[in-house]
Amino acid sequence: MAKSTRETERKYEAPSADDTSWLPDLTGVDGIRSVVEQGVEDLDAVYFDTDDLRLAAGSAALRRRSGGSDAGWHLKLPGSGDTREEVQAPPGDELPDELRELALSRTRDAELGPVVRIRSRRDTRLLLGADDTALAALTVDAVRADSPLAGTTRAAWTEMEVELAEGADPSVLDAVDKALRKKGVDPARHPSKLARALEETAAGAPRVPDARAERVKPDSAGEHVLAQVEKQVHALVDLDPAVRRNLPDSVHRMRVACRRLRSLLRSYRSVLDRDVTDPVRAELKWLGGELGAERDHEVLLERLDSGIKALPRELVLGPVRARLRVWHVTESSAARQRSLDALGSPRYLALLDSLATLTAQPPLRRKAARKPGKVMTKAVAKEYDRLAGRMTHALALPPGKDADRALHQARKAAKKTRYATEPARASLGKPAKRLGKRIKAVQQVLGDHQDSVVARDTLRELALAAHATGEPGFTWGLLYGREQAVARERERELPAVWEDTSEPRRRKALKP
Repeated sequence: MAKSTRETERKYEAPSADDTSWLPDLTGVDGIRSVVEQGVEDLDAVYFDTDDLRLAAGSAALRRRSGGSDAGWHLKLPGSGDTREEVQAPPGDELPDELRELALSRTRDAELGPVVRIRSRRDTRLLLGADDTALAALTVDAVRADSPLAGTTRAAWTEMEVELAEGADPSVLDAVDKALRKKGVDPARHPSKLARALEETAAGAPRVPDARAERVKPDSAGEHVLAQVEKQVHALVDLDPAVRRNLPDSVHRMRVACRRLRSLLRSYRSVLDRDVTDPVRAELKWLGGELGAERDHEVLLERLDSGIKALPRELVLGPVRARLRVWHVTESSAARQRSLDALGSPRYLALLDSLATLTAQPPLRRKAARKPGKVMTKAVAKEYDRLAGRMTHALALPPGKDADRALHQARKAAKKTRYATEPARASLGKPAKRLGKRIKAVQQVLGDHQDSVVARDTLRELALAAHATGEPGFTWGLLYGREQAVARERERELPAVWEDTSEPRRRKALKP
């Protein structure tokens, strides 16, 4: 069974591993009471990747390491700032299936093989605080690297790492960093040993020419749109391991990445050829739908549970919470399996391949070479006009099912318009950002309204199930009435929010 840890560390250049007289005394720095030497150990790690280094390109690393207290298989995944996640599995000749699956969004099921071997002689010092509590570990590594991909080419260097201890205040890294820099110890030029080894052994040399760099003009509409497309593709790929492990909010964020990508490829058809992007959009819609069951259940459960908790105890009649739990277990297990089945399907792998091709070989149209201002303005204006048409239609309808459906369609149009403003911000500046912010306010009102519609349908089903077994239906009816009141309130609120958003001056400000 694999286990996950988070490591927060900073790397530095080190002149020598044999003579550490260059290393300053850190005693007294930010609560460090003592520095205790832990001895020297030998580490031997073989890094695995695809032939075209897909893991390294995705800021991930897979290794099998011997020596040290954590010998075994390690999959390192990118995090934020100085933090990365490391998923560890026991030693063995074969890569564990769990780690293979967590790497799948990056490898796209291509064959994995050894690309670099890195051997380190590690000298460790613990930085201790009050009561001998570990604050960080400082290691000086004498590193040797060679690669089967680069013949007999070898590399050697010395580096230092300072890794935060579990539960320690991250400010200790800042204090140590300041002390090291003051003594002339510089940050490392590479983010990891692997990155340096790939460079210095030449194993990381490009396998194919960079066709994208040759075709995309700097500061063009194509460059601006592709930057946003790549951002969402990276988000989708990065979130895959989190969704597989059911980490909080991961399904929601991956689904949003799908939606953003779909919207971008639709809104900017003048930049990217729809003959190529429309099939990709269709597959993104499929993936978003498969993830949607799990995410929609999460949202609905939170809404229903909050509604019950908000009621006075005397108004909760019958086994209301027990019925909600049964509903949750039944619905969530099916929705969860649907998400996992999608991520394990050949269709998903084909989508990942299509996204990789889309970003590496973008199907640029003639307008992609133009300056972004007019291209972006026109794209945002088209989406806005669609939104305005749907809002006008929805607001003219009396309350009821037809209005509910029309408001839901307006909500989807609001999302597309807001997403269209995102790549436009670099060229159109604050007007695009302000318009996106106003449209988000409209979207939030419409979203709460739609959540109420969905909640009422489920509450009716729960009430019918309760009635069939002789349970009181009072509480379910009360919750239904409250959701109905929420919907009416959002319908009253919406015209004023839309009037503010639809002021002509907001769109006129977009003109470059």
